[in-house]
Amino acid sequence: MAPEDQDPTLLKLHSACSDIKTLLRASEQTEDNLGKAETRLEIMQGSLSAASRRILPLQSLAMSRKALDTRITRAVSPALALLDTFKATESLQGRLVELAARLEAEESRHRRAERLAEYVACVEEVGAGINLICEEVEVVVQRLQEVVEFIGRTKAADQERSGRLREALVALKALYESEVDEMRFEGILDQALVRVQDEFEEMLLRIKHRTVGDFSHHQLGSDTEVQVLRRISTTLAANDCLDICIDIYVKARYRRAAKALMKLNPDYLRTYTPEGIDEMEWETLETAITLWIQHLEVAVKKVLLSEKKLCERVLGDIMEGLVWPECFIKISDKIMAVFFRFGEGVARSSKEPQKLFKLLDMFESLESLKSEMPQIFEGESGSDICTRFRELEKLIIDASSKVFCEFGLQIEGNIDGLPPPQDGSVPKLVRYAINYLKYLTTVNYKASMVKILRTQQTWKGVDGDETDEDLLRHAILNVMEALQRNIESKRSCCRDKVLVHVFTMNTYWYIYMRTKNTELGEVLGEQCMREGYKAVAEESAYLYQKQAWGGLVRVLDVEGLREEGKGSVGRVVSEKIEKFLKGLNEVCERHRGVYSIPDADLREQMREATVRLVVPSYAEFLEAYSGLVQRKGYPSVERVKVLVGKVFDGRMMKRRGSASGDWNVARNSASSERDVRSGNGTGGDV
Repeated sequence: MAPEDQDPTLLKLHSACSDIKTLLRASEQTEDNLGKAETRLEIMQGSLSAASRRILPLQSLAMSRKALDTRITRAVSPALALLDTFKATESLQGRLVELAARLEAEESRHRRAERLAEYVACVEEVGAGINLICEEVEVVVQRLQEVVEFIGRTKAADQERSGRLREALVALKALYESEVDEMRFEGILDQALVRVQDEFEEMLLRIKHRTVGDFSHHQLGSDTEVQVLRRISTTLAANDCLDICIDIYVKARYRRAAKALMKLNPDYLRTYTPEGIDEMEWETLETAITLWIQHLEVAVKKVLLSEKKLCERVLGDIMEGLVWPECFIKISDKIMAVFFRFGEGVARSSKEPQKLFKLLDMFESLESLKSEMPQIFEGESGSDICTRFRELEKLIIDASSKVFCEFGLQIEGNIDGLPPPQDGSVPKLVRYAINYLKYLTTVNYKASMVKILRTQQTWKGVDGDETDEDLLRHAILNVMEALQRNIESKRSCCRDKVLVHVFTMNTYWYIYMRTKNTELGEVLGEQCMREGYKAVAEESAYLYQKQAWGGLVRVLDVEGLREEGKGSVGRVVSEKIEKFLKGLNEVCERHRGVYSIPDADLREQMREATVRLVVPSYAEFLEAYSGLVQRKGYPSVERVKVLVGKVFDGRMMKRRGSASGDWNVARNSASSERDVRSGNGTGGDV
């Protein structure tokens, strides 16, 4: 049958069957190929296993070499860095030598400071390099030692490489054992530090104080100098030279501060024991105390305050600012001790009256510094100076109080049983005491004395209910009462009835007039002055007039003449006039030779009162008996008036050592002291 005649379905089946046969043949072929591939894979797997067994030792060896390389690198790299540091440090050492030469040749102060700053910066770099070497070299040596020991133990490197490592180890050990210590303590760094120390001292000594009498604010040293000094101090401290730095600073600045104060010529400070103070002439001691007050203020407010600021600026970076206060106190301590010793010597010396005013000056000086002392000498380091300052003030207060208290006791102790001055003048003791108290109550000393008295009262635990005025008045009244007892003791010893009244009149009038319209008068009060002094003087003036001149008036009494007969009246009148004139002459002569009224105003008042007492009586007598005495040539009334008036002429009255003027206790303290000691010129000390 032809193909075109066949069924299509059969055709498709035949085609599919043919394809299936083809696939089956291909599958068989593939199966054969897979079998062959499996055989080849098994052969290859066997080969890989054998290769892996051969490669494993080589892999272990590679890992060992990598670990060895890492260990060697870790040891060699720091060594190489250390060598680089050595090279850099050597280069800096050469620069140090060059900078030192430039510094030596520089003459300008400012440029020298700049050169020194460069030099110190280089020293810091050298020091940092050497410190780095010292810190690292031990670690580097240890690591190389470990590597060499490892290689020697494991035979991990060839002999050439092992030899080089051993040589490097030996070289570094030698460096560590010898050159490192030499670099630190004996090499160029040590020399440079010594040079820096010398420059540090020299620069500190170049910074001087200006005129110490000038209290205007100024700082020591330029900004450049202070910056250089500050850098030097930190450099020295960083290189274990802190003690040396402090020692240099303290010695140099103490020397400069002391030299500044020596320009004031404080030679008086050499005498400071109480015995030495007592041996000094008063004028010398007075001048010394005045200078001490001025110089102490200069020392504290000018010199030491400037030193404090400089010290803080230079040493403030060291140990977080703990060093400079101690250094400042070391500088201040010796200077302040000298001033304290002198002040303590004055306070402990003998309690002579004239010292009171200088002690009060010292007290006010300390008071003015009182608030500033804790600020300047602050903290624990300055506590000793502040304590000694307070102790000195206590000594001054105690000494001032004792001097004033003993002044009254000395006046009363001067009661010597001797009469008043022979001319009835005011005793020097009285003049000294009044002017002493007048000066004490002036604005210069009144407030200070009140503070002293109030402080003493507080120390004794006495309730301070009194006002300042009452407190001072009570203290001064004690002295005035002692003075009155002294005066009264002299009155009681006087046998001359006229002299005792002249003396009392002069003395109490002097007290009243010298106290009136003064600060002392205000303290005592007007009533006290009138009743205690003026009234006594007026009463004594009346008694003097009655005792000295009353007898002359009684001679001219006309009552007895009325009983006389006419023949005897002329004789009696003549006798009375003769007796009057004789008595007048005696009184005049006695006044010219003995009695003295130094005060011009009092003398004028007494002249007028005496003329009013004597001359009218004489005039009335002559007028009543003019017919009987006309031919006798007796002195006229005007003549008698002149004679009586001349008695009170200051040029005619004897004035033995008496002076009516005030004594300035402050300006003439030495003379005043001698007056107090001499009393009335007849002996006895106050």
